[in-house]
Amino acid sequence: MPVTMPDDRPEAPYLELLVRGAPAEAYERPVLRARADKAPADRLAALERAKLLALRVRGELEGRRRREAELSALYETAHDLAGLRDLDAVLQAIVQRARSLLGTEVAYLTLNDPTAGDTYMRVTDGSVSARFQQLRLGMGEGLGGLVAQTARPYVTESYFHDPRFQHTHTIDAGVRDEGLVAILGVPLLLGSGVIGVLFAADRRARVFEREQTALLGSFAAHAAVAIDTAHLLAETRTALAELEAANEIIRDRSRVIERASEVHDRLTELVLRGGGVHDVADAVAEVLSGSVEFLEVDEAPAAAVDRSRADGHAVRDGEEDWVAAVSAGGELLGALVLRGHPRLDPMDQRTLERAAMVTSLLQLARRSAGEAEQRVRGELLDDLLDTPDREPRLLRERAARLRADLDTPHVVLAAGIEAPDTGTPAAGPGAAHGSGPGGAHGSGPGGISGSRSGGAYGGGSGGAPAEDAEGRRRLWSAASHLAVTRHGLAATRDGGTVLLLPLADRDTADALARRTARQLGTAVHAAVTVGASAPVPAPAARPGEVAAGYAEARRCLAALRVLGRAGEGAAAEDFGFLGLLLAGTREGAPDGTGVQDFVTRTVGAVIDYDERRGTELIRTLDAYFAGGMSPARTKDALHVHVNTVAQRLERVGRLLGPDWQSPARSLEIQLALRLHRLASAVGY
Repeated sequence: MPVTMPDDRPEAPYLELLVRGAPAEAYERPVLRARADKAPADRLAALERAKLLALRVRGELEGRRRREAELSALYETAHDLAGLRDLDAVLQAIVQRARSLLGTEVAYLTLNDPTAGDTYMRVTDGSVSARFQQLRLGMGEGLGGLVAQTARPYVTESYFHDPRFQHTHTIDAGVRDEGLVAILGVPLLLGSGVIGVLFAADRRARVFEREQTALLGSFAAHAAVAIDTAHLLAETRTALAELEAANEIIRDRSRVIERASEVHDRLTELVLRGGGVHDVADAVAEVLSGSVEFLEVDEAPAAAVDRSRADGHAVRDGEEDWVAAVSAGGELLGALVLRGHPRLDPMDQRTLERAAMVTSLLQLARRSAGEAEQRVRGELLDDLLDTPDREPRLLRERAARLRADLDTPHVVLAAGIEAPDTGTPAAGPGAAHGSGPGGAHGSGPGGISGSRSGGAYGGGSGGAPAEDAEGRRRLWSAASHLAVTRHGLAATRDGGTVLLLPLADRDTADALARRTARQLGTAVHAAVTVGASAPVPAPAARPGEVAAGYAEARRCLAALRVLGRAGEGAAAEDFGFLGLLLAGTREGAPDGTGVQDFVTRTVGAVIDYDERRGTELIRTLDAYFAGGMSPARTKDALHVHVNTVAQRLERVGRLLGPDWQSPARSLEIQLALRLHRLASAVGY
């Protein structure tokens, strides 16, 4: 049965107050009531002792309840950390619980920014000021900056009256805008470093107890763990994503390497069984799932090929094409073009480049095999030029073995490479005569079977500069390749190259010369000038016309250079009336006979007079016609007196006849003067 305690016992009323959880001021009422009832002194003393004991018990109970609430809040925070998904949500929960347990009006958290060297507001609870929520504190500035700098907790009962902190206008304006007075800040520690600060603040003066500082520190520790965990999770996710990407790349690389190995095996097999460049193109097309084509130099896209040669890699051409230059020893041999690939994997790009390299090797192998054939072609052309009395039947048989038909119309072309930036011939005067660059007369590069001096177009002695030998070699190589593909003949001669190419139906010698200059120039990457003869109907039947055609082609070549058209191609027909004179005679006349006869017949008397007397009548005639037959402009051009001009023109009239200024005679005289300059330049 329950035990009842007499009501007169002094502790009875306090037990009831403890059970009810009454406030502290209620514990004074039993003592006051006993005094009002004039209780004896011992009764009052007993009540006082009971009151003190009851208040002590009440304090213990309050502390336990508060501790229980704190532990519960810390447990919930740890639980949140265990299931961390959103860092912002966890930090917000920590700030809210800190504010609730400490009973403050505001709680907030700042994080350090190592890049900016300051600390910024991260999470707030209870804040009403936008300016306060966007504050950034420099290290050592304000209470929070001091906590972040020293890694120690700081508390102030009245922030604006506390001289310990470095007050700044920005921070004070934000704190004043929020209305804060009492502030407690504790550091967020990660290892030995501070990553931020957790705050609890009131808008009135307040003293924070040591237990409250410790409690806020516990929440700060949880916040630091949450931030570190979030960073670790982010790094883990990033690492996993990178690992997955790396695995995918490895898988792709493995597939590409397998495909590249397959290409390598197939290309090796093609080379071993003697496959050609088109076989290589087909094999690469099958592996890369596209269309691959080998293009000759004149067919390939020039801009893309130049970029490929410069970069040493395959390059994009347009939206869906890739081009890889095929070259060897600085010489362009063609290009491999992959079509239908907007994007090309780097390994596939390397596959295309490897195929281009194999193609260049095949081209070189084919060239090596064809050099003997080219030598034979040069020997045949040398015989046509030097021995016109050869038996036609033997010439036809030799040509047939080279797949050339010397019974169809052909054109003789003289080609010369120009020195860079000058437009002057790369080969020097008096280059030895032969069918190979840089040597004496012979049938192939460096062949030796005789010698020949500079001749009409060489003028002088000595060989070409050593630095030009490479240019002549490349020109000879390109011309030989062109002769093989066009079923013609090629040889080196007089420091340049001569070709005998068939003339297609509806084609002209002039068009063939321009096309040949362009093709040879592209192949050797230098300006090449090409002069062409009139068509030779049947070289085998009339081999003498080949030598005459060569002389005509060389005159056209020289005329192009004199007229400032180096790097172009032209035939005699391209020069109009001048071309008739350049063509000369076809029946054994020496080089330049037609031109020299015309000049001598027209102005020879004036030339002879100048040579005998040392006068300048020819120069005066040139200036006279250049000045529109005006004596005044003539004397200005010659810097002489007008009477001197009149005397010289009177002498010209006595030498050429009274009608020398008539339209017909003046036209012939002007043409003769032009041809005289041309003949002097080319050594007629």
